[in-house]
Amino acid sequence: MSEAQTPSSGSSRLNTAVAHNARVWNYWIGGKDNYEVDRAVGAQVAGMFPVIRDVARADREFLGRAVRHLATDLGTRQFLDIGTGLPTLDNTHEIAQRIAPESRVVYVDNDPIVLAHARKLLTEGATDYIEADVHHPEAIVERAGATLDLDRPVAVMMLGILNFVLDTDRAQDIVRRVMAAVPSGSWLVLTHPTTDAELGGEGNIAAMRFWNENATPPITARSRAQIAAFFEGLDLLDPGLVSCARWRTESDSPALVPQFGAVAVKP
Repeated sequence: MSEAQTPSSGSSRLNTAVAHNARVWNYWIGGKDNYEVDRAVGAQVAGMFPVIRDVARADREFLGRAVRHLATDLGTRQFLDIGTGLPTLDNTHEIAQRIAPESRVVYVDNDPIVLAHARKLLTEGATDYIEADVHHPEAIVERAGATLDLDRPVAVMMLGILNFVLDTDRAQDIVRRVMAAVPSGSWLVLTHPTTDAELGGEGNIAAMRFWNENATPPITARSRAQIAAFFEGLDLLDPGLVSCARWRTESDSPALVPQFGAVAVKP
């Protein structure tokens, strides 16, 4: 493997023998921060479920549209991005701070390769990175308070992260606890894979089974109703809970992908 193809690490916890979501996702969107095992598993999943590359791109484009809308139209100046993944072009802080340089952004992830990149790339301006697990929301919020003013609205970004919390009740509890810690006027920005037929998600079933047998961390999909429950007590922004490819897109008829997305405000 050439240097250009080899991710930097610097962490003894980095396991290159097993495919990992952050690196496989990077492979699907055309990045270079992945290993042979990630590409092998990613290619197998893509062969079983070809739309997965479209899902990865659509999820990334959703992030861009959501951050631009929040920063430009709604005046949001604080972002808590939980489940950062590997940095690519137009990360949350780059989009927000391009619109409003005073924007504060805190990233959260617990993957060592993400940490290695974050130390180099995600410390510009009022930007910080927390190494923490989504299963410990109070710790995340407490540490985020060193950079964010938690008395002012915060956009909580949870894109493609709750699908790694296998127990649905626990996933819902995590969302409730994070949103309880931020004030009225804060936002929840969320995407989540589904096997619902309305979005063509049936192919996810076999692909996810293969993933869980050959990669880490294990993943689960959820139904529209289960994903909608994450927004209980919040007010959904139009167009509501939709395929993330169709959330406030400029295209007249974007292709559906089996990944729900929505933005909601805390009253």
